Amino acid sequence: MTGEHDNVTPAPADEGDIKGQVFNIQRYSIQDGPGIRTTVFLKGCPLRCAWCSNPESQNSKPEVAHRDSLCIRCGRCTDVCPQKAISTDENGIFIDRQLCKSCARCVDACPQGALKMYGVTMTAAEVFQQVRKDAEFYRGSGGGVTVSGGEPLFQPDFVAALFKLCRDNGIETCIETCGLAKTDALNKVLPYLSQVLFDIKLADSNDHLKWTQAPNEAIIRNLRTVAASGIPLIIRIPLIPGINDTEEELRKIAELVADNVKKPVKVNLLPYHKFGIGKYQMLDREYQLEELDTQTSEQLQEAKQLIESYGFECDIEG
Repeated sequence: MTGEHDNVTPAPADEGDIKGQVFNIQRYSIQDGPGIRTTVFLKGCPLRCAWCSNPESQNSKPEVAHRDSLCIRCGRCTDVCPQKAISTDENGIFIDRQLCKSCARCVDACPQGALKMYGVTMTAAEVFQQVRKDAEFYRGSGGGVTVSGGEPLFQPDFVAALFKLCRDNGIETCIETCGLAKTDALNKVLPYLSQVLFDIKLADSNDHLKWTQAPNEAIIRNLRTVAASGIPLIIRIPLIPGINDTEEELRKIAELVADNVKKPVKVNLLPYHKFGIGKYQMLDREYQLEELDTQTSEQLQEAKQLIESYGFECDIEG
């Protein structure tokens, strides 16, 4: 790689200074769009999907998480907490979420790394300085930067500012969105997008409300807007056993997509997993679907063939 991108366009102060809540920046990702990518995970989401694998993304504010297996009961966290919101006993760490102000003093004081802060305030320029480090990899692989979450459209000004910096410097951009956002938020980000990964979880609005705590009319409206924009679009369907992976439900989703996209589109199926359960425990939350198991290879192939029967190109991720 040559020079550290000496020709990078500087960020205008009013754009580069826009702040967002970030909880992770993952380099060398290959599952969040084409090529090698950096995925920026933002906090804040309007949905509460029962199967969410990133519970740390739901709340828009920073949160303290705890890993009890690393705690040595030294008491330093309790000594420094100004709110007296944290304590330890033989069972591990207890955080009073009503008292905690997420000041991070306990995190800084912990000698074992048993406490972790999910969420940090960063400017668009600061995030861009991180993601541009791999610009040569993006260009060589057809990759770029993806913003995920949470929900990127929950912070539209921040995403638009970051993506403008990326596009001004030849870096391709992508969002992974649940689609639930105001039209104004979507329109702020659309001009700077190279691709959209759009999640469709359930076709029936009442079922969508039951499992995600929000109906889906606005999601369908935004799907039509993205499809009409001409921006390359991939539909993603997280397959949840017994909830949306049945033949009946998949047909409803396929028909919804066919009715609202009006053109050939690729569909990616995401097999069910429970990788996020540990994070629920770290945040003192309950995971609702622990009894479910992932689909078999045969079940995934049947789902793929069903989607393909509607004329869609279909892949299974992971």
